[in-house]
Amino acid sequence: MDPKELGKWSFYRALIAEFVATLLFLYIGVTTVIGYKHQSDPNLNPAGDPCGGVGLLGISWAFGGMIFVLVYCTGGISGGHINPAVTFGLLLARKVSLIRAVMYMVAQCLGAISGVGLAKAFQKAYFVRYGGGATELQAGHSVGVGLAAEIIGTFVLVYTVFSATDPKRSARDSHVPVLAPLPIGFAVFMVHLATIPITGTGINPARSFGSAVILNRHEAWHYHWIYWVGPFVGAAIAAFYHQYILRAGAAKAIISFKNSNAHV
Repeated sequence: MDPKELGKWSFYRALIAEFVATLLFLYIGVTTVIGYKHQSDPNLNPAGDPCGGVGLLGISWAFGGMIFVLVYCTGGISGGHINPAVTFGLLLARKVSLIRAVMYMVAQCLGAISGVGLAKAFQKAYFVRYGGGATELQAGHSVGVGLAAEIIGTFVLVYTVFSATDPKRSARDSHVPVLAPLPIGFAVFMVHLATIPITGTGINPARSFGSAVILNRHEAWHYHWIYWVGPFVGAAIAAFYHQYILRAGAAKAIISFKNSNAHV
């Protein structure tokens, strides 16, 4: 629980960092999505220019690139989570306290709502028309497929976070802490390439929640639970895999238990 954190300025500074980072992440990401849909709108572009807008690749770069930038900027302040699923995974691995994890998630969700609200203010003429950047299960895909895509995508992200920030690896390879934001950003980029055609890519409950709140239309809330359950399950699997399989946490616990009993 660590309630002593509530009396530290560093705790509130970290919350502010998570709020602002998630705000910027959603503002850039959602604005990019809306801009692309406007530029590639067949009603405005009857010729159907295949190069109209940034495309799937550009949207993926927008989300992945912003995560790279924001993790680099906030890593030394809050850890650069910017995602309730990442926070949840680190909580399960006992790398953050319960109080910090809950407050981080609140700050992230509020930041996401504010970021999408800012995007709507800047793109008022196009926001609702082009779906507000909301994540939706794409036509032709079942709920099971969408849920699996979110689980696997979040697993890739959270597994990358654990690997890039592993303290044992950092001690052995001094360059790892500096490079950590790069593989994390690339993980987000790659997952977007794979899952945008399936779910629109959530892998971040705050990202989906912020868009759904501001757009507030049926299609944004329909199957919204996928964007919470999938990322949390994926994060839990990643935490278990890294801590208990790769780092042999389960084996160490069993050995420690046997040794303690042997001395009784």
